[in-house]
Amino acid sequence: MEEIADVYSRSLFEVASDGDLDRIREELGEFADALSDDRDMQVFFFSPYFSSQEKKEGIGRMIDGADENFVRFLELLAERHRMPAVFRIRREFDDLWRKQNKLLPVTVTSAVDLDPELVEGIGKRIEEQTGQSVELSSKVDPEVLGGLKLQVGNMVLDASVRNRLDQLRKQVAKAG
Repeated sequence: MEEIADVYSRSLFEVASDGDLDRIREELGEFADALSDDRDMQVFFFSPYFSSQEKKEGIGRMIDGADENFVRFLELLAERHRMPAVFRIRREFDDLWRKQNKLLPVTVTSAVDLDPELVEGIGKRIEEQTGQSVELSSKVDPEVLGGLKLQVGNMVLDASVRNRLDQLRKQVAKAG
């Protein structure tokens, strides 16, 4: 399924690059979110009991004013029974979009809500060190206990109290 998502996302990305890339990214995100939130839509689009033609007609009724290439893409997914891959396609497409725009996703996780200026400062330091624009988000996770946990792209820097306690526990277990 991963290879399928890769092929379809690259194809959509190439088509979108010739048109309005940002618009198609947004429409793909909206469609995937709507599908994720609606169990009835999932049953309709994922079920083999509905024909490809019924699914195409459903897309036509559901989506109004979307980019023509995007609508044709969804119809192709329906026709080839690949609609369940839409969530992976979205992830792959977003990764391609970030690479194109040189955006590095960064998530700052802490035990308490951080001052927005502090989070922005962290983002700016990462931008300086990587030379890439940062797509910054922050989360609160009480499990962290204290300190910070940074996810920069696919790398995690864990300076949390929880991580330090886990390391100490392992060291004590080894010593005993």
